[in-house]
Amino acid sequence: MEDIFNALITYGYIILFFYSFGGGMVAIIAAGVLSYAGKMDLSTSIVVAGTANVIGSAFLFYMGRYNKKAFMPYIKAHRRKLALSHLLMKKYGDKIIFFQKFIYGLKTLVPLTIGLTKYSQVKFHTLNTISAFLWAFILGLGSYLAGELLMRIAAYFSDNTFMAPLILLSILGLIWFYFQKATQKKR
Repeated sequence: MEDIFNALITYGYIILFFYSFGGGMVAIIAAGVLSYAGKMDLSTSIVVAGTANVIGSAFLFYMGRYNKKAFMPYIKAHRRKLALSHLLMKKYGDKIIFFQKFIYGLKTLVPLTIGLTKYSQVKFHTLNTISAFLWAFILGLGSYLAGELLMRIAAYFSDNTFMAPLILLSILGLIWFYFQKATQKKR
């Protein structure tokens, strides 16, 4: 986390843009904390992260919409996860475009899945833009307001370097376990 902070201070908004292009929760949170510390501007960070996230999701949508045949061999291994995101889209409708921004593992699959369907492009882009800026605002402002706490947590992990990989592996394990259970065939 400290490496991300140092890189964001040096290359700030460029890293934030490219990291947010693919989802970038950690980068917008780090930008919020750096804004709290006076190293970055919170408003600019929110705009940069939101814009990059809009572009990234639109890119995935168009990959699904116009490159289905070329893209299918790469996602064959993730067919069940694509089916899960399609079911979530049917169950929750337009709300999933907002919620997928906050769920690791779905933020790339949902725009792809929507692109594979006949979902309206205008509706997707409108909801995606609103959702991306809400996502950037919520995470950016939230991390700005929790800046002191997050800085203490980062200092703790820099003093106890063995803890961060354990927690990260635990979180990734829980996410993997969820997707295994959610995409398991029902008997």
